[in-house]
Amino acid sequence: MATPPTSANPYAVLGVGAQASAAEIKAAYRQLVKRHHPDAGGDAATIVALNAAWEVLGDLERRRLYDSTHSPGLGGGRPTSVRGVRVQAPAPDSRGAARDGELLVWLQRVYAPIDRLLGQVILAFPGELRALAADPYDDLLMEAFCAFLEQSKAKLDKVQTLYSSMACPSSAKGFGLSLYHCLSQVEDALAELERYTLGYVDSYLHDGREMLREAKRRRSLMKEERRRLDL
Repeated sequence: MATPPTSANPYAVLGVGAQASAAEIKAAYRQLVKRHHPDAGGDAATIVALNAAWEVLGDLERRRLYDSTHSPGLGGGRPTSVRGVRVQAPAPDSRGAARDGELLVWLQRVYAPIDRLLGQVILAFPGELRALAADPYDDLLMEAFCAFLEQSKAKLDKVQTLYSSMACPSSAKGFGLSLYHCLSQVEDALAELERYTLGYVDSYLHDGREMLREAKRRRSLMKEERRRLDL
């Protein structure tokens, strides 16, 4: 897979000209992030390099400052190489912005789709359990519930793939751990409920319900924490 242009010039890193519009720069940045995301075979270091260029060109004032201190088509300062991508060595606040950019990518590419899938499973269970409670010994009702369990397990397989696709940034390790615990609660709940379908042991049903309640609570806390991140 090709890497972004080797240059200290953020325009070259994003592959746009010095006269590019804000919309063109944003579109180029998004396209490159998608292309070089770990899910597509890229790596986090390249994402950081792209974020560093975006931090300069994505902000109107920073772009004006850069343009006023650099000749068109040329990079300034001492470039830093990051796995084949050369970017301007960032000032301390730029490094912080790059870390925020990496976290934002993780939240968008990993957390957001995981949260949607977990929500589909967690929020649907009360209705499915009520339907089954009408007569757990009815073959059709139990068959429908078992089919729902299989669909839920398939969604959790997708969640596991997403969770493993990109490491959680160090700045949000606690958040990533909370996500892992929520996922574990849902997995354990499905295992208990599957045991219930095999032998109608009420303790399995009770435990599965309690685990789902805990998973719902954890998911709500994570959504609140996500809003506080303000990214």
